[in-house]
Amino acid sequence: MTLQNKRLTGILLTVALLLLVPFLAMQFTNEVNWTLADFVVAGALLLGTGLSCELVLRKVKKTRYRIAICAAILLALALIWIELAVGIFGTPLAGS
Repeated sequence: MTLQNKRLTGILLTVALLLLVPFLAMQFTNEVNWTLADFVVAGALLLGTGLSCELVLRKVKKTRYRIAICAAILLALALIWIELAVGIFGTPLAGS
């Protein structure tokens, strides 16, 4: 297995483990109440972010550019996640 395939496997396992956290929390408390749509959106966001960073790592040669682009991708993930979670910007995406 090549390094690139190991990273792809790592991305998929990380997404699965991160989605397992709210799934397990739902089994023990009523405070976490995710629907199937929540899991699909979260999975798409996490997988899209991981695959985007993987694409940057494969295609961009300069380390500074890699770091800057991956940081921008992670910032976009954080802002979208925050908006969907609490509606900090007040867009219709948050359901506010």
